Amino acid sequence: MRFPGFRFPRVALDAEVKTRLDRLEIPFNEFGVDPYGASKEHLGPFLHTMKFFFRRYFSVESHGIENVPAHGRAMLVGNHSGGIAIDGAMVFASQFFEMNPPRLAQGMAEKFLNKLPFTSQMASRLGQLPGLPEHAERLLADDRLLLVFPEGVKGTAKLFKDRYSLTRFGTGFMRLAMKMNTPIVPFAFLGGGEALPTIKNAYALGRRMGLPYIPVTPWGLLLPIPAKLEIYYSTPMRFAGNGSEDDEVVFGYVDEVKTRISELIELGYKRRRGEA
Repeated sequence: MRFPGFRFPRVALDAEVKTRLDRLEIPFNEFGVDPYGASKEHLGPFLHTMKFFFRRYFSVESHGIENVPAHGRAMLVGNHSGGIAIDGAMVFASQFFEMNPPRLAQGMAEKFLNKLPFTSQMASRLGQLPGLPEHAERLLADDRLLLVFPEGVKGTAKLFKDRYSLTRFGTGFMRLAMKMNTPIVPFAFLGGGEALPTIKNAYALGRRMGLPYIPVTPWGLLLPIPAKLEIYYSTPMRFAGNGSEDDEVVFGYVDEVKTRISELIELGYKRRRGEA
């Protein structure tokens, strides 16, 4: 099956990518497309490229990957680090290259992406869906792995000096996890702020381009340098309820997850400084 519009350049996939793509526990049809639109034709070249960045350019280290369930529904919940989606791409790669069997981490794309040429289709072909609650609920009902960044766009807009901080978390992910009886695996992503240090955000320019902002780096370009990236996965957390609890209860649970992520960030920060 051929798709109009966006297409990755044809590349000869290496053996690891081909093997792992075939091992994904996803119900691809005879055309290599799953019920949500994810396509092997697109995933293959993307992951082929991500392997270079994951293994060589950023030399990503994952700690605690064994905490991610190998099967069934789960929610990866973490912090944003870096002015663009380096964090999401590397967590995506981590689940594909380091999990056995490999897993497809599926996230909720920011709504502004739907307004940009080809980006909505590209995200869909890679298994990433528009950020609507019904999409997330369907994915979990189908025992998928959901990737969530509760800080949203404000998290990616952090300046270099705030790279190890956390902004306000939304509560939607918690209500969803409770409703769908889904374990939450908190994770911390470190190094994005070093790979793409943001000294300021050009909000006016971003709005003219249909984006929330444009990160400005010391060298002016949105080209990340090969900084060391790390991902720390925590043990799963479960929260009882059906998702309709009072805000006070849900806020308390959200704070527990946020605290766990903050602790992981602190651990990673100390290790990077040689203090642990």
